[in-house]
Amino acid sequence: MGVWGSEVQILSPRLRRARPPSRGAGPLPSSPSPRHPGPVTERPLILVTNDDGVLAPGLAALAEVAAKLGDTVVVAPESERSGSSHAITLHAHLRATPLRERWYAVAGSPVDCVYLGSLHLCPRLPDLVLSGVNPGYNLGTDVFYSGTVGAAAEGYLRGAKAMAVSTDRDVDPTAVREIVHRIAQRLLQSDEHLLWNVNIPPGAGRRADDVEVTRLGHRAYKETVEERRDLMGRPYYWIGGPPEPGEHEPGEDTYAVQHGRISLTPLELDITARDLDKTRRILFPEA
Repeated sequence: MGVWGSEVQILSPRLRRARPPSRGAGPLPSSPSPRHPGPVTERPLILVTNDDGVLAPGLAALAEVAAKLGDTVVVAPESERSGSSHAITLHAHLRATPLRERWYAVAGSPVDCVYLGSLHLCPRLPDLVLSGVNPGYNLGTDVFYSGTVGAAAEGYLRGAKAMAVSTDRDVDPTAVREIVHRIAQRLLQSDEHLLWNVNIPPGAGRRADDVEVTRLGHRAYKETVEERRDLMGRPYYWIGGPPEPGEHEPGEDTYAVQHGRISLTPLELDITARDLDKTRRILFPEA
């Protein structure tokens, strides 16, 4: 969720005025045309997105980083879409509201933003997709729920290098710009097609080597379901609780962040279990 301050930003009035029309209404007069007509340069093209909405401070901070590295297009949800994972809109239409040059608010999920941005709003396929900066870590099994990571994964599926960036809820996102710039620059310089999940604890990054390459750990949460009643007496529910304290092992992303180091976890989208023979033995016990 976006928990950073709700400061008034330059985009806010424009977003309110340019709210997409309701379902069934005609197209926006300023609807963007395919492949934004801006100039294509030799600089990398970077698509910036998040899951906290187009007005989130973390998005602006990440866009500043991207602008120093290449040509930038920002495509983000028009409202909070945390916990969206890899949700994509297939049975309803999408609206993209231009807020300023190469900056769009989409009435959809983070994955919708990357799909639409990569294939329609950008002048060409992006070289890099940056997602974040998320106010709250995405560690361990969080990656299966996170819209921040889901958006980066969609960029990876579209053929781009991709990086999801998260930090502590109490950290000013502008404080991590230098760190993100350094890591993103290395990613761009690589010949590999990569998907990275980066988590930055407070105070980390003072040393150039203050980054640990990690595997996913396990982050347990308090499992809660809270039932409430509306004014008509009908039940509704709030699910999920805060993280539970736990022991973490060296080499895990959770351990690195717990000990004040930046965690960089390379991700792959093949989640096939490694031991196929185990399944064969269960399925064919007589073989």
